[in-house]
Parts: sequence; structure tokens; C-alpha cells
Amino acid sequence: MRIHRRYVLLSLMSVGLTFWLTSCGTKTIDQYQATAKTTLTWRVNYTPDPMEDKRGRWEEFASTSLDNVNGQKPAEAFGNADDRGLWWPRIPSKPSLDQIEERQQRAYEKPGRPELLRTVKYYITYQQDGQQFTLPTNYAVYRQVVKAYPQQIPLRLTMGINNGSVEKAEPINN
Repeated sequence: MRIHRRYVLLSLMSVGLTFWLTSCGTKTIDQYQATAKTTLTWRVNYTPDPMEDKRGRWEEFASTSLDNVNGQKPAEAFGNADDRGLWWPRIPSKPSLDQIEERQQRAYEKPGRPELLRTVKYYITYQQDGQQFTLPTNYAVYRQVVKAYPQQIPLRLTMGINNGSVEKAEPINN
């Protein structure tokens, strides 16, 4: 019976790998834009012991976001671009002690210090066959689009599983 289970497992793995390999494709596009959504969020960790190794539950408080489009400085940007060429929004209001204590669910929970979480989500929007698509992507694709955008260089996109994301963008040099 063990041998049979191994063959079944290997068969399932093979089918899964084949599905994954056949679900990715490429697209050539010439109308596109890249967006990096930068977000600053205050959060607090509530633990049974604040000296513990950060296990517990997180509560998020005020948050602000800013869309960076095609590497251009947004009008609402605060300060200079960071080392990855991204601009950030103004820092949201830090939660007050009263706000932090209101979120405490149990008497033994101890709130940690407020931390400012920085997150970035990358997207690419493109036109194809009269339709517009916006898909999640990564920093490398964002940067490639930012570099190609001023000259509108056509790009070859490598799609993720079920065409649900963009994994790679390469310029097509004519």
C-alpha cells in the first residue's frame, strides 16, 4: 500500500506541475502603466508579555496611502523618493494611549509600542484587444515599466499562474 500511495502522490505532483507550467504565458503590450501603492500604517502588538518575541495579535490604526504612477512624483508625496525610487505619503496620526487601551481585549494583554509599518503593492495596467487589465506584480516589473514608459517601448510580459499576475517584463527592441 505504501508504494501505491507514493505513485499516487508522484502522479498528483506531476499533474500539478504540468498545470502550473501550462498556465503561464506571455503577452506583448504597447499601452501600459505601472503603479506602486505605498502605505504607512500605525500598528500595535498586544501580547501576554511585552518582552516576549513579538507573538500576539496585531491591531492596525491610522493609515495613509499614495499611488506612484510610472515613477513620477505624486503631487501629494512627502519628502524625497526612497532608495527604490518610491515616494511615500505623509505619516498618519500616531494612535493615542486611549486609542491603544480601547483595543485591549483581555486584562492580561499588554500593548507594545506603536510601530509604523511600511508596505508597497505593485500593479501593472495594460490595454489588450480593447480591454483594460490591472494585475499585481513585483518591484522588478514595476521598475522595467517605469524605464520603458517614457519611450513607450513595447513589453513582453511573462504571466503568472492562470494569468493572475505579471512575473516579468522585458522590453522588445525593434
